[in-house]
Amino acid sequence: MNRYDFHLCHHSYFFTSSFVLVSILVTALYRHYKYFQRCNKIPGPPAQIPFVGSFTEFLIEPEEIVPFFLKLHKTWNKYPVTRLWVGPLAMFSVSGAEGAEVVLSSNKIIDKSREYNFIQPWLGTGLLTSTGSKWHQRRKMLTPTFHFKILEQFIRVFNEQSAILVEKLNDTVNQQFDIFPFITRCTLDIICGKYVDSPDSDYVRAVYKMSRIIHRRQMQPLFQIEWLFRLLPIGAEQRRCLSILHGFTDQVVRERKIDYEQRIAQQKSDSHNLKDEFNSKKPRLAFLDLLIEASHNGKDLSDLDIREEVDTFMFEGHDTTAAAINWSLFLIGNHPEVQEKVNEELNRVFGNADRPVTMADLSELKYLECCIKEALRLYPSVPFFSRLVKEDTSICGYDIPAGASLVAMSYVIHRDPTYFPDPERFQPDRFFPENARGRHPYAYVPFSAGPRNCIGQKFAMMEEKVILASVLRRFHVKALDKPADLHVVTELILRPLDAIRVRLTRRTSLTD
Repeated sequence: MNRYDFHLCHHSYFFTSSFVLVSILVTALYRHYKYFQRCNKIPGPPAQIPFVGSFTEFLIEPEEIVPFFLKLHKTWNKYPVTRLWVGPLAMFSVSGAEGAEVVLSSNKIIDKSREYNFIQPWLGTGLLTSTGSKWHQRRKMLTPTFHFKILEQFIRVFNEQSAILVEKLNDTVNQQFDIFPFITRCTLDIICGKYVDSPDSDYVRAVYKMSRIIHRRQMQPLFQIEWLFRLLPIGAEQRRCLSILHGFTDQVVRERKIDYEQRIAQQKSDSHNLKDEFNSKKPRLAFLDLLIEASHNGKDLSDLDIREEVDTFMFEGHDTTAAAINWSLFLIGNHPEVQEKVNEELNRVFGNADRPVTMADLSELKYLECCIKEALRLYPSVPFFSRLVKEDTSICGYDIPAGASLVAMSYVIHRDPTYFPDPERFQPDRFFPENARGRHPYAYVPFSAGPRNCIGQKFAMMEEKVILASVLRRFHVKALDKPADLHVVTELILRPLDAIRVRLTRRTSLTD
């Protein structure tokens, strides 16, 4: 080939490559233009840059998320679906029960949205974040763990840890303090089956730090570039947190495996049934023992598979429950008339007997349960649920394109005056059966709903009732902050921005 032919071939290759690249770019831009036009048919605030999207609107701190969504839905409240732009991608938020029903009840819209990808370094692809056949298999495996008969085993550990909590709270009487760390330690002890030395333990601190890191990645596109994130200080901070979180979980799993193997050996030597052994001794972390047993029986469960489910349950099982108890005490402490009714119910059920809570007692604590439900209405532990639309779908008459994220904001849904008149008022009576009759089933979704609802919600409600009953039988609680002055932080769960100050005083008797 002579020089002329070489240059001709070179230029031909250059122009062909350029044409192909330009064609790909033009096609991509055209598709995005059509996507942008289609999404803009759904009402919502305009994009900061036409046909490109918004890049700074979501660069907000965790304490700004709830005000942002409240303002958004107040501005666009005549529409059941609101569109907003997160960079060049559309997100659709539903604010009513009807839209929430479509999002949460669908067997097609069950994949978690891309925002959940940033949780996976911590929780892996366990029950919370997995999709498809893996999610179905894990859900089927773990559902029997929360059978009523198994949950009964935990009533003793609920009482034991509640007694430790009450003992610790005795040292705070007549003082101004933040009760949240004490509650968090109690719920963590229940989940771990062990005593955590400090209410401000390394694990708890790592949970808070990791939650904030995940929030920043979800909201800031720069941190979503994996290789760049790894090079930044925030990436190093995540690695430190993961070392603590996974190290703690690995220790729990190791201890349970040793316990399991010892019981197997005892069973063989004494010819006892394994289940009888388990039931006759300390309450077990039932789902963990189930996973360990499955792995011993040849099922395809690796140590990593076990850890990701344990990580998921430890986080969801202690943090969300602690938040619910904290908000309940805060609201009860702000409403003396409600606390008086709670005390009357506790007196009626327990009298002056200083005894543990029983399963029969739990069914009698109806007003206390209403208080918990109303606290979860106002301050749901998980303030939003997000799904990925895998195929074009229709919600309340609006066409949602495949690939979009759908958000059901429970914090907003729970404040719909159609179903909850005077929605900012703490009114536990709303949840008596006669008052809840006829209410839309998706107007109240603190544990989500549909096929991906919270698998442990009965466990959580039992735990919350035992802990609250144990505390309120012995102390009067007075909240020193008002709801109107409160700022909440939305990360993975809903927390107060600052410490919620309370003061406890001893009840002179269990029936005063």
